[in-house]
Amino acid sequence: MAKHAPELPIEVDSETGVWTTDALPMLYVPRHFFVNNHMGIEAELGPERYAEILYKAGYKSAWHWCEKEAECHGLEGVAVFEHYMKRLSQRGWGLFQIEAIDLDKGTAQVRLKHSAFVYVYGKVGRKVDYMFTGWFAGAMDQILQARGSSVRTVAEQVYGGSEEGHDDGLFTVKPL
Repeated sequence: MAKHAPELPIEVDSETGVWTTDALPMLYVPRHFFVNNHMGIEAELGPERYAEILYKAGYKSAWHWCEKEAECHGLEGVAVFEHYMKRLSQRGWGLFQIEAIDLDKGTAQVRLKHSAFVYVYGKVGRKVDYMFTGWFAGAMDQILQARGSSVRTVAEQVYGGSEEGHDDGLFTVKPL
């Protein structure tokens, strides 16, 4: 495995200890810590209910992130979505590849390789990357609103690397 430092500008406030990348404060935690917490909540609520909660929270967070990053870097349109996928990939969630995006139609297709969740869960015969679905719709909707579009979207995971017959995950975004 090649090792290299990610291209993330990380600043640490010497007085508060707060980490910041670009326009937003960040947290840095081990993958097992995050995924073990995720699995614990999932065990209590069930994957379906937890997925609903994460979708709404992720949607809101992605919207906020894209709005702040677009402003910070002077980005708009597809460039915002590309920047978001790049930053998610640099932060260890997995490698997010945009396979298709059409802002006029409000559609996108994203492939996820090397998912942090799949690394921990393994092949469990069900989708485990549902945390990301709201992120894609929130990002798309923020970009669409910034363009003056009233189109709103929904995202879903078609399949995941945790399912037999698949080595990666596939997500789609489409209009409501």
